[in-house]
Amino acid sequence: MKNIFILFFFISFIGNAQVLGEIRSQYSKAVESPEVTEKLYGELAKISTSTKPVLHAYKGAILTLKAKFSKNKRDKKDFFKEGVSLLESAVELDSLNTEIRYIRLSVQENSPKFLGYHKNIEADKDFILKNYGTLSSKTLKILVKDFVLNSNNFDETEKLGLN
Repeated sequence: MKNIFILFFFISFIGNAQVLGEIRSQYSKAVESPEVTEKLYGELAKISTSTKPVLHAYKGAILTLKAKFSKNKRDKKDFFKEGVSLLESAVELDSLNTEIRYIRLSVQENSPKFLGYHKNIEADKDFILKNYGTLSSKTLKILVKDFVLNSNNFDETEKLGLN
């Protein structure tokens, strides 16, 4: 029985890692592509409350992108509200996760001003700058660095400090 539990845990861990790797590689592409957004949404639709908070953050971010690409005003509002709720929930569950802070910052930075979802930009920016060096995933480091280099919220000194 113990061996079955260990096998299940290992398979679950590998499955989550593969899903997370795919989501990371496609997330920045989803910003400009309704097709990639829908593909990622399909992957993330099966995410439950028992999964990793970082997957909730990505699911929330993808919902805000669905809002961006939606033609229906009500859908735009509903997708955005649900996305922000999931994203904030992920931050509450794991506030020390740099990847979650990067995801939230990317959503806030790209949200229209009239939606008022910008209150944590400075906190997330500071958190990313302080914790960038502790990221263990080379892929994640590249993603975060690319984001920072293309962001208007980081000045040149801050961008150079990531090297």
